[in-house]
This record gives sequence, structure tokens and C-alpha cells, in this order.
Amino acid sequence: MAKSNIQIEVNLDDDKIPESIFWNASDGGDESQKARAMMLAFWDGADKSALRVDLWTKEMMVDEMADFFYQTFMTMGDTFKRATNQPELVDDIKNFAKAFYQKFRETQLKENKIEGKV
Repeated sequence: MAKSNIQIEVNLDDDKIPESIFWNASDGGDESQKARAMMLAFWDGADKSALRVDLWTKEMMVDEMADFFYQTFMTMGDTFKRATNQPELVDDIKNFAKAFYQKFRETQLKENKIEGKV
């Protein structure tokens, strides 16, 4: 049986806030990849609950977080499609992702106008 390991290293400041996140996979080479944010989720079948770790560094900007969530929602749609073959629900997930991102962009434009940045 093949085996693969994924390692995640999180460096924290004195207040336990992530300063950097690095990860690598045993079958992906020796070089670590740097990330500004991560979401890791596991399904506990016995408890029927999701267990998750969500972290982001101080460098992560709000617009990057919106991009990250948009892309994650879209990927979740793709994963759900492969797992269930229910295209209508996949469309719902992807339409939500698009609406979420559009609403974020509109909010940013309004905030920038109020602050005189546009």
C-alpha cells in the first residue's frame, strides 16, 4: 500500500498569532511551500461532525481572504460533483461562490469611496 505524508509548520509570534505557514507533501519533493492561510477539514464518521483547523498569517489581506474563500467554495463544488454527481447542488454552490465574491467586491468599492480611495 502506498503512503504519503503532509507536513504543516506554523510559526507563531509571542501572542500565538501565525507569522508563517509552510507545508510539504512527501510525494511532492523536498521543498516546502509557503502559504498565508490554510483550511484543513476532517470528517469524523463516528461523531458525524467536521473537525477543522483554519489559520491565516498577519500578512493575509482582506481581498486575499475573499479570493481564498471564493476559490475554496468553487473547489468544494468540484469535489461535491465528483463525490455525488448532483449537478444542481454543484450549481448552487458555485452560484453562491459567485454571489459571495460579487458582494465582497461591491462592499470594497463602497468602503473605498467612503474613505476617499477611489
